[in-house]
Amino acid sequence: MISLIWTFLIFIGTIFYFITGNVSNINNDLITSINSGFDLLIKILPGIILWSGLMKIAEESNLLNKFSALLNPLLKKLFPSIKKDSKALDYISSNIAANMLGLGSVATPFGLKAMKELQKLNPNKKEASYEMQTFLVINTAGVTIIPSMVITLRISYASTNPFIILIPSIIITFLSCLFGILINYLWRNKS
Repeated sequence: MISLIWTFLIFIGTIFYFITGNVSNINNDLITSINSGFDLLIKILPGIILWSGLMKIAEESNLLNKFSALLNPLLKKLFPSIKKDSKALDYISSNIAANMLGLGSVATPFGLKAMKELQKLNPNKKEASYEMQTFLVINTAGVTIIPSMVITLRISYASTNPFIILIPSIIITFLSCLFGILINYLWRNKS
């Protein structure tokens, strides 16, 4: 599906170049875009490596398990049908921890593992269970305490105050997560 979307976007962009008479700029813009994408990757790669390493250390030192234990009372309320000793809850809490640190790329493997475990518990394999839907809402609208990747980008682009986004980020992500869970809960009770 993604390849179709990219093909469509490239096709539309090429047609736009022809319509506007800027066909000669295609190669220049293509090379410039590749260079700027590569520069961006080089700028954020150290941050991704650092935070991925820290999360691996936290996982190996059982710090994530301790964080999971702190989240368990809340997770039991959000996922009442999942047993307390389920591996799914561990992966969900690890995903939440990574998202709270603004590490979407680190949170993704935990999220995929959580979904795989939730699918094992799902009685209807053709539809997402309520637990899967709730986790998707929490993962998508997750609370971010330290938006590390955004701060890394702001530092790399020489922002005068890269940390100014901390308080707005906490407020907005908390509200979006709260409203997402509320809508999910209302939708669940409606059906």
